[in-house]
Amino acid sequence: MKNAIILHGMPSRKEYFNPGSQSQSNKHWLPWVQRQLILKGILAQTPELPEPYAPDYHKWLEVFEQFKIGKETLLIGHSCGAGFLVRWLTENTIKVGKVALVAPFIDPNHNEVKSDFFDFEIKKGLSKQTDGLCVFYSKDDDQSILTSVEQILASDKSIKTRQFENKGHFTFNDMKTEKFPELVEFLIKRE
Repeated sequence: MKNAIILHGMPSRKEYFNPGSQSQSNKHWLPWVQRQLILKGILAQTPELPEPYAPDYHKWLEVFEQFKIGKETLLIGHSCGAGFLVRWLTENTIKVGKVALVAPFIDPNHNEVKSDFFDFEIKKGLSKQTDGLCVFYSKDDDQSILTSVEQILASDKSIKTRQFENKGHFTFNDMKTEKFPELVEFLIKRE
């Protein structure tokens, strides 16, 4: 059975503990994409990752590995969640379905994440473990994201890209919508 795991990013501590704010797994386009996949018969999960304002790779890994992950699994990550997937793919040899990295963040200047979350070197040829790997990014995102994208793409010339002009960091405030049809199209399109 096809399944999907959608990982959120790293909010500020203030945003995370704001009682008027939705949980990270229920923000931006994540619930909309989850629902679209469910409507296509793909069991999609959006787990809440522990202490995302101070990400710890091993704590996130414990949550992530509770799910069945295999060649039928679609992996979608936003920002730090995408960076987590890059490290996970680097450290594992499991063949998975399509992988979408949305505004991936791997802390290229090693100054935003105060843990060993990004202490790894990207494995060459990551896309070989997938049924297709695509990086979604917007030219008006922060420089740390654009540098992360460059570093990921430099590791594997087979990685596809979807470049946008005005989506910022792919948050609701930047996109002005919860819908992300381009992402769903990539995930469900047969190639």
